[in-house]
Formats: sequence, structure tokens, C-alpha cells
Amino acid sequence: MLHWVRRNLFSSWINAIATLIAIYIVISILIPAVDFVLIDGVWQGGGRKVCLTQAQGGAQPNGWFGGCFAYVRTYFPQFIYGLYPIPQRWRVDVVFVLFFASLAPLLVPAAPFKRANIIFMLVVFPVTAFVLLTGGHVGWNGFLIAGSALGRSFPAFVVDYLILTAVIMGIAYAIVRGTQGNPKPVLLSIGVVMAVLLVLVAITAIDFGLPYVETARWGGLLVTLVIAVTGIAVSLPLGIVLALGRRSVMPIVRLFSIIFIEFWRGIPLVTVLFMASVVLPLFLPDGVNFDKLVRALVGVAMFSSAYMAEVIRGGLQAIPKGQYEGAKALGLSFWQMMGNVVLPQALKIVIPGIVNTFIGLFKDTTLVLIIGLFDFLGQIQASFSDSDWATPVQAITAYSFAAAVYFVFCFSMGQYSRYMERRLDTGHRS
Repeated sequence: MLHWVRRNLFSSWINAIATLIAIYIVISILIPAVDFVLIDGVWQGGGRKVCLTQAQGGAQPNGWFGGCFAYVRTYFPQFIYGLYPIPQRWRVDVVFVLFFASLAPLLVPAAPFKRANIIFMLVVFPVTAFVLLTGGHVGWNGFLIAGSALGRSFPAFVVDYLILTAVIMGIAYAIVRGTQGNPKPVLLSIGVVMAVLLVLVAITAIDFGLPYVETARWGGLLVTLVIAVTGIAVSLPLGIVLALGRRSVMPIVRLFSIIFIEFWRGIPLVTVLFMASVVLPLFLPDGVNFDKLVRALVGVAMFSSAYMAEVIRGGLQAIPKGQYEGAKALGLSFWQMMGNVVLPQALKIVIPGIVNTFIGLFKDTTLVLIIGLFDFLGQIQASFSDSDWATPVQAITAYSFAAAVYFVFCFSMGQYSRYMERRLDTGHRS
């Protein structure tokens, strides 16, 4: 231990001075924080008087300055669930348990049944979470679909859906043939995905006997995780597709990818949210509307996908040209070369950039407050209007609690990123 300290912290007079300065800064921050939270913090009580000094008409001695964590305990359910009905909050708890219970083995490289776990996270969990959170039985013109408002029956929608599937397959066939690849696996994958989506739409219309809870009553950490997880899950695969498209030899595909990326990167996320919430409904036909949360999810996903595409493109450009030539010499098709040779190396290189984008997306979810969605930070700010807990330390206590929660999530993602970097580090060290 002493050898490590001497070698890493006091190996020279410059390192010794830097170490002493760092220790002083940490102590000067840590001691007041411990006093504020543990020593002077108030954790019990049922009103604002427990967090006021005697001169202010409260129970604390004059000159007291500590955290009013009794207020945080009182509002903690609202910070997590928002205005979600109390008798139905068990549904949110089940979604949280399913998410973290299935995410943990997915992040552990040695965990078994990886393929089944991925299928559960990508197919089963989203549907289960949707049904539990909304109650299911959303109807043909419910949470996502506006078919009946357009005068379209469900059979007519199925026909339109099949036509759309055929168009997508035709475009995919042209793109794959343009890269001299085998279109059959791609067409089969598209067919399976479109069929699964159609089944999922039908499942959401089933009455499971759960009361419907509109998204306007969602809030707190629930909304933060819904937006962040959806944005992360969509931005990574879409970013890969856009990065490949921007490097495509097909002019139309490359032009479309460039326009998409530069458009979304050229406008701030605040503008995207305003467009999705205020402007988009003006262009829809009368009687057609999409849920505000869905509009925010689409806007956030498209915005983050553009940034993710550039991160992944940087990894693709870092791969030596010899890797491409070697894959082609082995007779691999374009998609085989990308899936088996290039992308695994490129994604490993840009792990820090990918996780950095995820962390930024998680923190940017706080911007949805401007369009009337009360996420975790929005619920905290909304609680300030309660005069029963209005004290001089209310704001600093609430924001300290919010900072701690955001730090835990962001720090966890950063640490997992470092773990994966060390595990996948195949470089040769002298």
C-alpha cells in the first residue's frame, strides 16, 4: 500500500503538491456535505417547521443549516411515479423489477442464455411494459395508432401495412443488390420484424383488465427512464445504419444519410421537442393526434441517432483499410464483412463515445419539462409549489438529491464502459 502511494501520488515534488491540493479540495467539499446530509440533516418530521430555525418559527436552533430530507421522504413517491394512481403503482414497480432483473444478466458477459435474454429485452419486455404502464386495451385509435380517426378500419390498416412492408422490402432489396450482397437474409429479417410489429399492435388492443392510465399522469423517474431507455435502444441500431449509409457507395443512400444526420445535428434538442409537441399537430389531419410522450420519444430518438451515427462513423474510419481488403479476399459479402469483421472492431474502439452519448441523452431528458412532461427533475421543481414544505433549504436539498440520483446512473454507465474497455482490450502492450 505504501509503495503504491509513493509511486502514484508522491513520485515527484509536482505530484506531491498536486496530491496535497486534491486532498485539500476533497476535504473542503466532503466535510460540509457530510454535515449537511448526516449531522445537521433532518430526516423525520411532518411539516416545514421541522426544517426552520427557532427565529423562523421552527424547531431547529438559530444558525442551523442542514438538509430537509424529511421533505424528500414525503415527496419520494411523487419523485418516482409522478401522478400515477397510487393503487396502480405496483405496475410501475413490476416494470422496474423486470427491466433491471433482465438488464443485469445482459450486461454480464459470462451470463448464460444471452440470445433469449436479448429477445426478451427487445420484444417481450417492451410489450409487457407498455401493457402494464398504460393498462393495455388502448383500442385502434389509442396510444399509438390513429387509424380510425383517418377513417381506416383495422382490415384496411392491415392491407396498408402489407403494402408498406412490400415497399420497405423493395428498397432493402435494391440497396443490398447494389452492394452485391445476398438479399434473402435481409428480406427475411425485415419480414420477421414487420410481422412481429403487427402482432404487437394487435396485443396492445387486448383488454387485460387493467385500468387505463394516460401518459399525462406519468412522471418522475418513470418518465426519465422511459425516455432515456427508448432513446438509447433506438439510437444505437439506427446510428449504425446511418453511419454505414453515410459511407455507402450508393449516392442516394449516402445523400439521404447525410441529410438526416446534418439536419438533426443542426438543431438543438429544445427545438426538436417544441416541434414535436407544438408544430407537428398543426400538420396532422383533423381528429388525428399522437400522444405527447410518443412525440417526445420520437424526437429524442431521432436527435440522438444522428449523434450516435457520427460516433460510430469515427470508429469505422479508424479501421485499417487492410481489414476491408482481407475480408473481401476471403470472399465475404458486404454485410458479412461489416457484421463479422468491421463493426465488432469499430464498436470496440468507440465504446467511450457511445457511452458518452448515452450519458448525455440521460441528462437531456430534463428538457422535456418545457413541453409539459414532468420527468424526475420536473417533479422536484413542481413540489416547490407546496407551501407546507417551503423552507430556505428546500431547493438546495431537492437539487442535491436530484444530483445524487443522476450521478448514480451516469457514474454506473461510465464504470461499465471502463469495464468493457478493459475486457475487450486486445492491444499488445510492451
